[in-house]
Amino acid sequence: MDYGHELEFGAFLTPDAAHLDQLLENAQLADVLGLELVTIQDHPYAAQQADMWTLLSVIGARTTSIRLCPNVTSLPLRPPVVLAKAAATLDLLTNGRTELGLGAGAFWDGIAAAGGPRRAPKEAVDALIEAIEVIRAFWRGGSVRHTGEHYPVQGLRAGPVPAHDIPIWLGAYKPRMLRVTARLADVWIPSMGYADPPALPAMNAAIDEAAIAAGRAPESVRRAYNIVGSFGSSRDFLRGSPTDWAEQLAELTLSQGMSTYLLGSDDPQALASFAQEVAPRVRELVAAERTRMQSAPTAAVTPESVVTQVDSAPSASEQEGVGGRHTGLRVAATPDSGERLASERAWEEGDRPVYAMRKRDYTAHEEATAQHLVDVHDHLRAELTQVRDIVAQVRRGSMTVGSARSAINTMTMRQNNWTLGAYCAAYCRVLTGHHTLEDRGIFPHLRRAEPELAPVIDRLEEEHVVIHDLLDRLDEALVCVVTADGDTTALDDLSAALDLLTDALLSHLSYEERQLLAPLAEHGFG
Repeated sequence: MDYGHELEFGAFLTPDAAHLDQLLENAQLADVLGLELVTIQDHPYAAQQADMWTLLSVIGARTTSIRLCPNVTSLPLRPPVVLAKAAATLDLLTNGRTELGLGAGAFWDGIAAAGGPRRAPKEAVDALIEAIEVIRAFWRGGSVRHTGEHYPVQGLRAGPVPAHDIPIWLGAYKPRMLRVTARLADVWIPSMGYADPPALPAMNAAIDEAAIAAGRAPESVRRAYNIVGSFGSSRDFLRGSPTDWAEQLAELTLSQGMSTYLLGSDDPQALASFAQEVAPRVRELVAAERTRMQSAPTAAVTPESVVTQVDSAPSASEQEGVGGRHTGLRVAATPDSGERLASERAWEEGDRPVYAMRKRDYTAHEEATAQHLVDVHDHLRAELTQVRDIVAQVRRGSMTVGSARSAINTMTMRQNNWTLGAYCAAYCRVLTGHHTLEDRGIFPHLRRAEPELAPVIDRLEEEHVVIHDLLDRLDEALVCVVTADGDTTALDDLSAALDLLTDALLSHLSYEERQLLAPLAEHGFG
């Protein structure tokens, strides 16, 4: 999935204490070449490595535009208050060019040898979560209090405040750390060797699902990638010419959303090729494909694309909850126009129960709670539109794996179907995760808080089951397309399954918002 982020390219330099002149020259070269980032690893227990923060400070003084980031900080040896002050100070000195990468800890023998704690995996992640809370509180200024097992802070007067909102990067690979990244981080930064390209789809899906569960859009987490390679004649990943590199990285952006690429190299010629040949070509390829996707006709729900009309629009009693006209809530439910694409119906809409909402005033926090539901639903609607775009392009025979293949401008049907399957699978995972969150958490909470909502929640749960069945039907139709060898009937069946899913999902999300925005504002998510 392409999250639409602007592309960035940077250098991941080795803090070799024996070759500091070369490191500083490479950092200045990266700045002159127009790279966006220079990053340094942090291993205080390694005798051959110089101190990361000192190096970033000197690099900041010798450069003018490139941003600076630890890749990533060894948190067990960097107390979060000291870390927050160091990052804020460097940010002020560099006019807002500092970012902060955090790691929960690795190489525990070295950490323990340096006097740091030896933490079990759960303890390390718990400490990381606490550290992020402390660091962000410090950057806000004022008095900081944090009661925690690992990093208690008692009434600290924080300062200085950084020059800009410093993004937090997290290096994460395992399920819990990926969920923490989805909830708390601005940037996810895996590395080749620990997470090679085949491992990225599952990790991205885990972040997406956890972000939605936390009320965040998946695209709120930028996807960065530490890469290594060599320029040569091989067709293997990042082993060919600069053109090969550009095609491979563009495909990775369009299929997996990776948008910040940091080259691990201390070779000035490799850095120059990366900045002057690879980066511009990746930007061209991605921009061309994004433009083509935006300009291509879509299969979004419009009056012109409607096959038939529903039997009846939402009832007047249902509409009472829209826009808070009778509840005092200013967050508006997304209207259901009543237009439908499919000739069959997922369910009868006229018998949906309606909750009699009370009129009251709502605080800004309560309205923000209601808005979270709309924001999550908007992401699902946007994802559905992307899936429809892809199906439409497959039907036209114009779908490509990404702009990495745009120079060829044609693809086999099997490659098109593989791309369609990847997008549909990702969308189905996200949607299923959202419904599971509601069924297991939010709905039981609302039943307890508002017993009169029970009929509405019963109906929403029934519709979740139907939507899951429709997702299975879409998947079955997709399998038929893959094995149909160009039979257009299979494509027609796929489009019909997607049309029915579209009708059901858009209707369901609108109904859910009309009925639950006010109760959620009043009672929260539980």
